[in-house]
Amino acid sequence: MKPLTNGLCAAAGFRAGAAAAGVKKAGTTRLDCALIVSDRPCQVAGVFTTNRVFAAPVKYCREICAKGQARAFLVNSGNANACTGDQGYADTLAMAARAGTLLSIPAEEICVSSTGVIGVPMPLDRVMKGIEGCVAALSTEGSAQAAQAIMTTDTRPKELACEVALSSGTVRIGGIAKGSGMIAPSMATMLAFLTTDAAIDAPLLQKLLKEAADDSFNCICIDNDMSTNDSLMILANGASGTATLQEGSEDCQRFAGALKDLCASLARELVLDGEGATKFITITVEGAKDRASARQIAATIARSQLCKTAFYGCDANWGRIVCAAGYAGIPFDVDSTDLYIQGVHVFQNGRPLPDKDAEVQPLMAEPKLAVRLSLQEGTARGHYWTSDLSTEYVKINADYRT
Repeated sequence: MKPLTNGLCAAAGFRAGAAAAGVKKAGTTRLDCALIVSDRPCQVAGVFTTNRVFAAPVKYCREICAKGQARAFLVNSGNANACTGDQGYADTLAMAARAGTLLSIPAEEICVSSTGVIGVPMPLDRVMKGIEGCVAALSTEGSAQAAQAIMTTDTRPKELACEVALSSGTVRIGGIAKGSGMIAPSMATMLAFLTTDAAIDAPLLQKLLKEAADDSFNCICIDNDMSTNDSLMILANGASGTATLQEGSEDCQRFAGALKDLCASLARELVLDGEGATKFITITVEGAKDRASARQIAATIARSQLCKTAFYGCDANWGRIVCAAGYAGIPFDVDSTDLYIQGVHVFQNGRPLPDKDAEVQPLMAEPKLAVRLSLQEGTARGHYWTSDLSTEYVKINADYRT
């Protein structure tokens, strides 16, 4: 896999554009509307929130992805269009229809996503003007602007692309993502949009996207809240001219590996830009009975408020970590368990090792921390990426609407 620039537009046949529609605040010039379009028909796949309360655009995009064909992503930030009733769904349809008219594309081939405040009616008149601005701004250099337009509390855009050599030629994958809070995935709490010029049928694309999400966006945590709008979608237009990917082939494995790597990189970027975050923490659990057990223990540690505040306070509090592992719901023998913090062995066979605080404490001030819990239940391992929980996080979310 070779890293590239130009994000979404690195893949052949894609353009992107953004505009300031005034969704975030009337009269402002902040980009808050984005459009990503393929110059030809695409296969589409998506993975969405598992929250029983989901936004109108999520319902709409699920319907499109079930059919497997689309041409464009239309996204607004500043308004989630969630808990807005029948009018919210009607507004979603209206947004797709307006973009479709301007692009000469059927509305049912335009996926619509929204992010922002829940329960506020969509300012449709402003959004319609924003859609016009996005169409006018469409460019093969527009990915960076689209990445900015989808941000809410993010402090920086997330944009990546890569190139993969296959037996019949080269394909490219690009992507943008947003997400800084409400990150506690079962699906991830975020928006992410991917493009590729590979040729691949929708059912296989859906399978590979789900697998990529499980190893990336489903392994991150900033807080313990799941959003109503989580969406990860990909368009594949075949513009590379390469042969259609076949499940189980070496080419398919290469493509799948690159897709997983790109998603993992975007997921890590979300955690690094977590609301109020000062540290990026990798939780690894090894020696588990199976991968699901390892990941459940890692996730429980990653989501523990006490562990996260200890990380923020540079406190190598191994007791909180072992305690969280114990209530993860996975049986294991604590008397055969070891814990390493920043590579320092602090807990062995169910007992703390003496005189380790002085060794590990200075290492806790580093911006990236590593926690490794070693069991004796099997050979499986799993990981989770999380951030610390700071006083700044509380300030950001206490003032989110006011």
